[in-house]
Amino acid sequence: MLTGKHLIAGQWVAGDATFLSSPATGEALPFAVGTPAHVDAAVQGAEAAFPSYSALSREARAAFLDRIADEIEARGVEITAIGTSETGLPVARLEGERGRTSGQLRLFAAHIRKGDYLDRRHDPAQPDRKPAPRPDIKMIERPIGPVAVFGASNFPLAFSTAGGDTAAALAAGCPVVVKGHSAHPGTAELVAQAIETAILACGVHPGVFSLVQGGSRDVGESLVQHPLIKAVGFTGSLAGGRALFDLCARRPEPIPFFGELGSVNPMFLLPAAVLARADALAKGWAASLTLGAGQFCTNPGIAVLIEGPMSEAFVVAAREALGHVAAQTMLTDGIASAYRAGRDRVAAQTGVQEILTSVCDMRQATPYLFEVSGDDWIGNHALSQEVFGPLGLVVMVKDADQMLEVAKSLEGQLTCTLHLDEADTELGQALMPILERKAGRLLANGFPTGVEVVDSQVHGGPYPASTNFGATSVGTLSIRRWLRPVAYQNMPEALLPADLRG
Repeated sequence: MLTGKHLIAGQWVAGDATFLSSPATGEALPFAVGTPAHVDAAVQGAEAAFPSYSALSREARAAFLDRIADEIEARGVEITAIGTSETGLPVARLEGERGRTSGQLRLFAAHIRKGDYLDRRHDPAQPDRKPAPRPDIKMIERPIGPVAVFGASNFPLAFSTAGGDTAAALAAGCPVVVKGHSAHPGTAELVAQAIETAILACGVHPGVFSLVQGGSRDVGESLVQHPLIKAVGFTGSLAGGRALFDLCARRPEPIPFFGELGSVNPMFLLPAAVLARADALAKGWAASLTLGAGQFCTNPGIAVLIEGPMSEAFVVAAREALGHVAAQTMLTDGIASAYRAGRDRVAAQTGVQEILTSVCDMRQATPYLFEVSGDDWIGNHALSQEVFGPLGLVVMVKDADQMLEVAKSLEGQLTCTLHLDEADTELGQALMPILERKAGRLLANGFPTGVEVVDSQVHGGPYPASTNFGATSVGTLSIRRWLRPVAYQNMPEALLPADLRG
């Protein structure tokens, strides 16, 4: 079923070179290596598709999104099989992620059918106003043009080929060029086949979607620098995202780069909650920390507690819970290597104590647990950097005042969590104004690894969690990234966008 080719504006295109996939299990397969020429052809196709696709009715675009979801589900068995082989993720995780992917597409279909996202406004003319008449002004959100999306390593479906960025952009009326991630090219191709089938069934311009596989850094650079690309969606590392962000900013026409770059997602465990349920909190943290080998951008890597007997009991319980977690396969050899490097970096910092150590090699990950004092945490930037994997760091502070100082020292986060009981309300109230400025999502008495795909969700935060603190990459609000407001003054009805007429 796999061609190993790129899908470029309706054509399956080979390349002059191929690369081999690096599956966790099974046979390595050849895939075409993308080039800047492939990128240019894909973007030119997207630009050719934009006039007709952006002019489609909301119902037609919604039907297209629904059909993509149907086609993905129709290939469910094949997608799960190649996805588990390439990534090492378990079947249940891939099936759940596939459901999330099709669910996102259907959610955006329903969202655009309602039309609220258009934010339509109208100030009628006042011809008799003095000293000067007021013109008739109408406003609506309009699609921005072709969009580039980078597939994520840790979500081969929900944040990749037909993932949230692609679904939101297509819903907005923007053609999409996807740079596939080399960690799961087979999965990407099967999803691209589903999109191609939907394009043909719905009669949509074939340039509305392209997938360029593999390729060296120049492929990604040529994509974000292409003059016809009007915005970029990215989920990945801080280093890679920042490099692409800088390229977007240096373009002759700078464009928005919506990068979701991860974070340490700190949890603040307040005294009454720890006194009441230290053991349960420790077990819950261990389960969240090791879910999916810790390869979630919302992995809660930091736990902040006020020193005392029950806080020590929490550490003991966390160590015991983590000690029972078996080695898990990581998504790629590179991610596994980076995890070990992160472990070594944390362990080498001043004042860090090893609470749980283990042995992990090759593509396997096992949990690690470290502890550091609030004094040694504050001012040490190395301890606040993300370690992508099941590594936990306990920050043991002296008192409530130092807990507030730790909160103030944080960089931008995707999430911050408070574990508290009623007796902790005063300290929680002191923390909230600080944490609201640090994260896009605040939780109480929960764990952040579950991200609901709903209207109210915010998956983003101040830098370096993301490159645009006013945006989200999950939930229907994410459609705003691919729209811009346009005002129409005294415009004849026949020249207005269809959604502004009548």
